[in-house]
Amino acid sequence: MPDGSSSTSTPRQRYRDQVRGEIKQAALEQICAGGAPALSLNAVAKGLGLTGPALYKYFRKRDDLLTELICDGYDAAAAAMRAAADRVADAPPRERLLALGAAFRAWAVESPHVYQLLAGTPSPGYHAPPETVDRARGVLGPLLGVLGRGDCRGAALELRAEMRFWLNDSPAVGEWVKSWAPDVDPATALAGTVTAWARMHGVVSLEVQGLYEGMGHRAGTLLKAEMEALADAMGLPA
Repeated sequence: MPDGSSSTSTPRQRYRDQVRGEIKQAALEQICAGGAPALSLNAVAKGLGLTGPALYKYFRKRDDLLTELICDGYDAAAAAMRAAADRVADAPPRERLLALGAAFRAWAVESPHVYQLLAGTPSPGYHAPPETVDRARGVLGPLLGVLGRGDCRGAALELRAEMRFWLNDSPAVGEWVKSWAPDVDPATALAGTVTAWARMHGVVSLEVQGLYEGMGHRAGTLLKAEMEALADAMGLPA
C-alpha cells in the first residue's frame, strides 16, 4: 500500500510513515518465521520497543495489519506482472503469456511468505475486505489482453458462457476488462485469465510448500508446460 509520503508531507507524517513501515517489516519477519497465525501485535510492538497502546495508534487490530500486508503483496505481484508485460509488449501472445507466468512464479518464489498470505486464509477467522479484490485484479490485468487474443474451445465454452453471465451481472467487471484490453472479447479474456490464474497458482503453491521435493522436474518447466498447454487450448499464435 502506498505510504502516503511525499516531498510536501510534514515531519510528523514522515515519522508516522516510517513507523508504519517498520511495523509491517517486523510483521513480515514474524510471518516468515512462523506463518501468518504466528503474527502477534504485542510481539511486534515488543520487538520494536513500542508499547501495545502505541502500536494500536498505527493498526487498530491484527486483521488491519494483515490486510495492509496482503494489499502490499498484491501490489508487488502486480508490479512484477506489469514489468514483465512491458518487457515483452511487442512479442507474440504466446511468448507474452509465458513471460507473465514466469514473472508471477519468480515473484512468489522470491517472497514465499507473502505469496502464502495471498494464496489462502492467512489465519482462522480472517475475512479479506473488498479492497483486496481490487488489488488482486491488478495482478490479473496484464493477462486479459494476452488471452483475449485467443478463443475458447471445447469444455472452455461453458466457462466462457459463465463469464458472460458474470459480465452481465457485474458491470464493474466489464469496465475492469475494458481498462486493460479494450479491443478483445471480454468473456474470452476472462475465461482464459481465470484458467491461467488457476494453473499458475496450482504450480506455484505446490512449489512454495515444498511438495515437489523428491520429484524429477523443475517447477519452472512444469509451469511453462501448463502455460503452453493453455496457449494451445486458446489458439494463441507463437
